[in-house]
Amino acid sequence: MYQVVPGGAGGTITDATPIKKSISKDTRPVVAAGVLGVVLVIAAVTAWCYYIASLPKPDLLRTEMLELNKDGFIIRNQAGSMVFKMAFRSGALDLDSCYKDGQILKCVRSNNGRLNFFIQTVFVKTVSCYRLRWEELESDRPVEHAMSYNGSHWYGGAETAIQHWPITISGQQEPKPFVTGDVYSNRNEFGSILERYWLSSNATAIKINDSVPFHLGWNDTEKTLYFQARYQDSPYRPNLGQLPYAELSYRVCVGLDIGSIHKYMVRRYFNKPYKVPSKVVFRHPIWSTWALHKTEINQHKLLEYAANIRKYGFNCSHLELDDRYNERYGNFDFDQEKFPNASSMFQQLKADGFLVSLWTHPFVNYDSENFGTVVEKGLLVMEPTGNLPALVRWWNGIGGILDFTNPEARNWYSSHLRSLRSKYGITSFKLDAGETSYLPWQFRTRAHLQDPSTFTRRYTEMAIPYNERAELRSGYQSQNISCFFRIIDRDSVWGYELGLKSLIPSVLTISILGYQFILPDMIGGNAYPNRTHGGLALPDRELYIRWLELSAFMPAMQFSIPPWEYDDEVVQIAQRFTKLHETLVAPRVLELASEVLATGDPIIRPLWWIASTDETAYKIDSQFLIGDDLMVAPVLEPGKQERDIYLPAGHWISYKGERYDLKEALHLTDYPVDLDELAYFEWIAKA
Repeated sequence: MYQVVPGGAGGTITDATPIKKSISKDTRPVVAAGVLGVVLVIAAVTAWCYYIASLPKPDLLRTEMLELNKDGFIIRNQAGSMVFKMAFRSGALDLDSCYKDGQILKCVRSNNGRLNFFIQTVFVKTVSCYRLRWEELESDRPVEHAMSYNGSHWYGGAETAIQHWPITISGQQEPKPFVTGDVYSNRNEFGSILERYWLSSNATAIKINDSVPFHLGWNDTEKTLYFQARYQDSPYRPNLGQLPYAELSYRVCVGLDIGSIHKYMVRRYFNKPYKVPSKVVFRHPIWSTWALHKTEINQHKLLEYAANIRKYGFNCSHLELDDRYNERYGNFDFDQEKFPNASSMFQQLKADGFLVSLWTHPFVNYDSENFGTVVEKGLLVMEPTGNLPALVRWWNGIGGILDFTNPEARNWYSSHLRSLRSKYGITSFKLDAGETSYLPWQFRTRAHLQDPSTFTRRYTEMAIPYNERAELRSGYQSQNISCFFRIIDRDSVWGYELGLKSLIPSVLTISILGYQFILPDMIGGNAYPNRTHGGLALPDRELYIRWLELSAFMPAMQFSIPPWEYDDEVVQIAQRFTKLHETLVAPRVLELASEVLATGDPIIRPLWWIASTDETAYKIDSQFLIGDDLMVAPVLEPGKQERDIYLPAGHWISYKGERYDLKEALHLTDYPVDLDELAYFEWIAKA
């Protein structure tokens, strides 16, 4: 229903043609009185018209539950409460130019000139959605809208270096390109996995359209996110033949509660995996060489690592041979000095029951034997003129980056992966990097990229032939690649900045973005001495144990620093928790993983998933659910052997056998959790 408020009033004037006839003297006074009456009516109508013209122009337009004014709009829910507020920062609508075209409200002018603006309302059962578009038609000025937090809690968007749940913004940031980035190398970028999607505790969700040259900023004082569309000073480029006029378009949907609106958005707008990766990876840990040996890995160390896994009685889904097994970055064979007999090494590992995956990446360094080949064949991302390859700096040097929009580059890269698999029996690959931030600011690819993050999508597609056990760390519209996605590298610290406390917020965030087959990175973190609690060569012992316990309740586990680097007690704790993962966690995760194919629902869920009207549940970032019936509460503070636990209403039994039949939520304060324990509670049917 479309209304104009306040509305204009008007009358209907009917002109009549008089019939000529004689008028008697007796009727002349009556006629005179009639003429006078008509004159008075005309005068009154004229006065009314002047009055109406003098009134203020309409200052509010309504379409269903959305109220639009010249400076922005608000949306109300079915109860009449305001649940969403957006302001127009780059211009004001001329409401006199607005009109209704069927079910669409359109406006054609702003205070800056002509534009294409519309709002379309769509109802689907209990969900109301509003599609909005603001497109400049006369200039290349940016379009910017400001979304208010409106007293609610927001989730989604991207991985960040300092990860909180719900989102916490800090300081002021002018809108910058919302593209995939490596937050481990640059803490101010957006993360390796991102989507243009946000969800609020007010049962409201917003998704920015793919066609938008999207930039995101914020202001913590105003509690506002800035959504901007622009092509100037930006890696976004208009489609070929299109003028660089900005368009900001998105849809805002409102539902009954936060869980139902998220389910609606995921089912309607997200890619979904088409298969479940290897069940063995869900059950048994991956063992990576990276944190333990870094680039000093060699044949002897790898065989010794594998032997110790068996010696200490651990299972292994596969070994992951990380950086650096080749001589130069861009080569695809083994360094003969470090791996003098790679073929026999792989044969021995196979005989001992080990499968092996290899680390790989999209870079070809300038000193690699393959650099001349890829330049000659035109397989690299080019500088803007297209005449020269664009050299980029990454964490292992300087080189070119393969253009995965180019079918020839894809085939060249794939052929080398196939060759490694054929020659050595490699089972799969860890595809590192892939973020847009490693592209030059301005570049040219074989296929035109309006959105530079599409490059990330093209790179992730290279994992599809190996997705049973493949590992990716970057993702954009990549949910249907159907492999494991690893959160970005962690430091061996306790806090929210890439530390232990960031694990649950990070996993919950990418789960909300549609990535459900999650690797929570290596237990204990990267173990860099300058980024390790206490500056030690190994992660702090207590930190390692708490990290291990939390990882046991994630979809998959990944070791690198092995527990035998500490002592027998740590080995025993690790053996017990890997067994608990296999027997308690993995069966639930695999059942939920099969449901993901149809629904896209998270495997790892926030507490509000089962307590959608609970204000406390919206803010809890140190507990989570596996499905709806297993609640996990790890200890994440140093020196603590107790923690506060929030139990939603329901029937729960603790890992100690304690039973809680709750009609309302319960706070357990200072609940004891020994160093070799993790608190968890299972939902039980009412007796």
